[in-house]
Amino acid sequence: MTLMTPPPMEPEDDEMLVPHSDFPVEGPQPMEVAPAEATSTGDVQAADDPPSARFTWTIENFSRLNVKKLYSEVFYVGGYKWRVLIFPKGNNVDHLSMYLDVADSTTLPYGWSRYAQFSLAVANQIHGKYTVRKDTQHQFNARESDWGFTSFMPLSELYDPSRGYLVNDTCIVEADVAVRRVSEYLSHDSKKETGYVGLKNQGATCYMNSLLQTLYHIPYFRKAVYHMPTTENDMPSGSIPLALQSLFYKLQYSDTSVATKELTKSFGWDTYDSFMQHDVQELNRVLCEKLEDKMKGTVVEGTIQQLFEGHHMNYIECINVDFKSTRKESFYDLQLDVKGCKDVYASFDKYVEVERLEGDNKYHAEQYGLQDARKGTLFIDFPPVLQLQLKRFEYDFIRDTMVKINDRYEFPLQLDLDRENGKYLSPEADRSVRNLYTLHSVLVHSGGVHGGHYYAYIRPTLSDQWLKFDDERVTKEDMKRALEEQYGGEEELPQANPGFNNTPFKFTKYSNAYMLVYIRESDKEKIICNVDEKDIAEHLRIRLKKEREEKEQKRKEKAEAHLYTIIKVARDEDLTKQIGKEIYFDLVDHDKVRCFRIQKQLPFNLFKEEVAKEFGIPVQCQRFWLWAKRQNHTYRPNRPLTPHEEGQSVGQLREVSNKANNAELKLFLEVEMGLDLRPIPLPDKSKEEILLFFKLYDPFKEELRYVGRLFVKGSGKPIEVLGKLNDMAGFAPDEEIELFEEIKFEPTVMCEHIDKKANFRASQLEDGDIICFQKSLLGQNVDQCRYPDVPSFLEYVHNRQVVRFRSLEKPKEDEFSLELSKQNNYDEVVESVARHLNLDDPSKIRLTSHNCYSQQPKPQPIKYRGVDHLTDMLIHYNQSSDILYYEVLDIPLPELQGLKTLKVAFHHATKDEVVIHTIRLPKQSTVGDVINDLKTKVELSHPNAELRLLEVFYHKIYKIFPLHEKIENINDQYWTLRAEEIPEEEKNLGPHDRLIHVYHFMKDASQNQVQVQNFGEPFFLVIHEGETLADVKLRIQKKLQVPDEEFSKWKFAFLSLGRPEYLQDTDIVSLRFQRRDVYGAWEQYLGLEHSDNAPKRSYAAYQNRHAHEKPVKIYN
Repeated sequence: MTLMTPPPMEPEDDEMLVPHSDFPVEGPQPMEVAPAEATSTGDVQAADDPPSARFTWTIENFSRLNVKKLYSEVFYVGGYKWRVLIFPKGNNVDHLSMYLDVADSTTLPYGWSRYAQFSLAVANQIHGKYTVRKDTQHQFNARESDWGFTSFMPLSELYDPSRGYLVNDTCIVEADVAVRRVSEYLSHDSKKETGYVGLKNQGATCYMNSLLQTLYHIPYFRKAVYHMPTTENDMPSGSIPLALQSLFYKLQYSDTSVATKELTKSFGWDTYDSFMQHDVQELNRVLCEKLEDKMKGTVVEGTIQQLFEGHHMNYIECINVDFKSTRKESFYDLQLDVKGCKDVYASFDKYVEVERLEGDNKYHAEQYGLQDARKGTLFIDFPPVLQLQLKRFEYDFIRDTMVKINDRYEFPLQLDLDRENGKYLSPEADRSVRNLYTLHSVLVHSGGVHGGHYYAYIRPTLSDQWLKFDDERVTKEDMKRALEEQYGGEEELPQANPGFNNTPFKFTKYSNAYMLVYIRESDKEKIICNVDEKDIAEHLRIRLKKEREEKEQKRKEKAEAHLYTIIKVARDEDLTKQIGKEIYFDLVDHDKVRCFRIQKQLPFNLFKEEVAKEFGIPVQCQRFWLWAKRQNHTYRPNRPLTPHEEGQSVGQLREVSNKANNAELKLFLEVEMGLDLRPIPLPDKSKEEILLFFKLYDPFKEELRYVGRLFVKGSGKPIEVLGKLNDMAGFAPDEEIELFEEIKFEPTVMCEHIDKKANFRASQLEDGDIICFQKSLLGQNVDQCRYPDVPSFLEYVHNRQVVRFRSLEKPKEDEFSLELSKQNNYDEVVESVARHLNLDDPSKIRLTSHNCYSQQPKPQPIKYRGVDHLTDMLIHYNQSSDILYYEVLDIPLPELQGLKTLKVAFHHATKDEVVIHTIRLPKQSTVGDVINDLKTKVELSHPNAELRLLEVFYHKIYKIFPLHEKIENINDQYWTLRAEEIPEEEKNLGPHDRLIHVYHFMKDASQNQVQVQNFGEPFFLVIHEGETLADVKLRIQKKLQVPDEEFSKWKFAFLSLGRPEYLQDTDIVSLRFQRRDVYGAWEQYLGLEHSDNAPKRSYAAYQNRHAHEKPVKIYN
């Protein structure tokens, strides 16, 4: 998924692929980078260099690295030098940043480029399946010589030793790189090679592209979309049917790849939605529901159901009495299990598997009470187009996270759902329908759970020729690539260093099928039908033909742009219209004046005739002035064109005017009106004359407007033209007025009083200068005005900032707006908010800045007086926002910042309940203080009970906090703090008694290896010398209050570093717990193996603020 350098994302957002250098880096970046203590399997021999290989980089002393960025040593793949670049503390984000870099980019010849597909990974050294891996592809060149992931993985996960990414302070980074020929990639013409075109990727929309191609290549569906009623007045960006018709038409008739922006706009998506990677299945469902809704009441009503809808029957049948309950349900797609199933048939077997309801789980049948029963699902009918969603993503309750299942899973070219005498069919199914299906498309997901790339293998006509649709690129592929290579599982990969280790390296394939589309053989002719021009509404054909012509015209204009100059002509009318409304400083916004596109070789005098026609001003009455950018960043008319210049061509003149911006020529047209209000010829301008522009300020109305221009003599004085100025303003001839010169406004406003008695030259006035004037205010009038003079008004306008405030609880909704000044300090901003909310204490307001790219609040709030001015609150990287989020706290923010807030889960000694308490104490407090505070809030089993505080993470106890430990450094964001009473037996330990960890576990056989997964609440247990397992079991059963029947199924094991050794009742338990050389006591424990029947308790309260994934929504 190649992204076009999108904006930097904050850690809570989905990652973006970017060249690392495109990020603003505060402070200088070190040019020299300290070499890592690294061992690597990369070799510096390019001989027999494979086109794809894996490089492994072992980085020791990782947490002690004191550099901003770090390069691996160089390795060779495909005859090229590569290296991995990491930012150990993040590239201005709180994630690890990691990129693949062309090692010799600075010495390569001009115009070099190379194309590679690659994945980067941080290995999990405890559980391989939790390795974080992300893949992408990129065409590397001098401008983008590195590419990768700025938000690769959260630093909080990486640096947490219990997570398994840092073991003995060593981090293992892997890079799988496959080099492809650039020429092959760039020169590929999809239409010419395959007859089909691809779809452009808007950011992270490859998931949508693969689905749209699949739907487009179901001709019956495409035909129905074409037949949806739309009119010439509809706009594609506001109508899903029209946008889809337009997209399908372009896919059918265009020669180059097609953009999807109109379609995503019709969904109501903003740019950020396009940069969020969503779920194909979710999008498919939502899009089909939308279309089904839009098709109602039209000629194509019911098409979605006819194509995709099937029905199954859920039943419960009693075994000992004659009672059966059934419920018919419809489906548009089927979700099939991947885990534990070797192929599609095994998943269907599992789908219709009969579950027995017996024992504690009996079925309550009407009239018959609790009964043993069979429960299952059978299919009444299958649809013509069968969409199978493979459950590659699963929620892992133990880890409280989503994981991707990369197991091998086969799917056939022909799928027979009537097999074994119709074992999947219900009794009422129509057996005359032959449910034999042929594979039409395979949607593939490549990557991990946090992102990746989607593409599709499709055979549009169901011939033997498969095509791969990968965003813009369409290629012919063989059947093996489309089927077997998408089964998943493991693959052997050649080592980057052939001499180093000759054993083949097996690695999990992260590319595998995620959705399958089958078409029923008996419906093939109907579904794969002919779709041609006559299926497309005439207004659509006309519209799209016009669009094509406009596109061609734009292309032509672009190609001929070097032959033309754009001339922008500003006039008095533009100044009058804009000043005081759209602009306040300088004279005009040149983007809003009349533009002329003129051939460069046209003589300027002929251009004047064009102007005469446009504005009705005779050629002899026109005088043009060139604009100039001054050193103080203002832009003013500088001098009139000379007769010699007017005799030149437009192109020559443009070069005279502005060497920096060659495409445009900006002019001011001076016109003088006679008494009859008609233009008159202009006299020549003498050197003594100065052209000044005048703005009038009304302090009572707080209005500024343009009133005209005058020529004055340099030796003259302002006092001599006061009558004319009063006339311009509509004042009495003898009105007292004050004059100010508007000098500049960036970065600060400079506007100075003019001495009416000093001459213009002495006041350093020149052509193009601006004078602002106003009535002189008398003493009492000054108090009535917020901004009594021009400088104070311009200062106000320059710093004026309307801020939209949103409650942090509802971060999508503007609640109120306040007009503030950019110069307001922290106190002034919170006082304004408090005033609006009628809150007496402004220090209870806490503000959070806005992330311009994710359109969400930043994860950290603004500290009390943590910024100087409002501008600092609104800036995000180089972008400025107008949104702030607020909260009203229950105590003042300075006080809260001096406190540490901890969430502590209190486990009652005798009741089976957990209550979460929020403890707020000064940061200097100790764990002992937390326990004392907690004692006042909880119910103890007896008044003298002692408490302890534990750190629990993924169902293991990692630490008992010493009472003297300071709470300032305790982090409850990622793990649970648990408080409990200390049992009496632990207080009186004998010399040979041991306190051991006891955890619940079950075995998970995914990923072709057995993993131990802990669950439930861990606890400590005292074991006595010589005590057998049978004795210990009795105490555990009593402690946990487990019924005999269930307890008899439990197994007991000694576990060290995740490996179980099962114990017999006669084993002496204490003998197992003699070793002391284990990394972390939590890795050596007594394990209770049984199934997890407890209701899941969510610890979502401890997760990051705003770390929510957006669901797919189509708004229109």
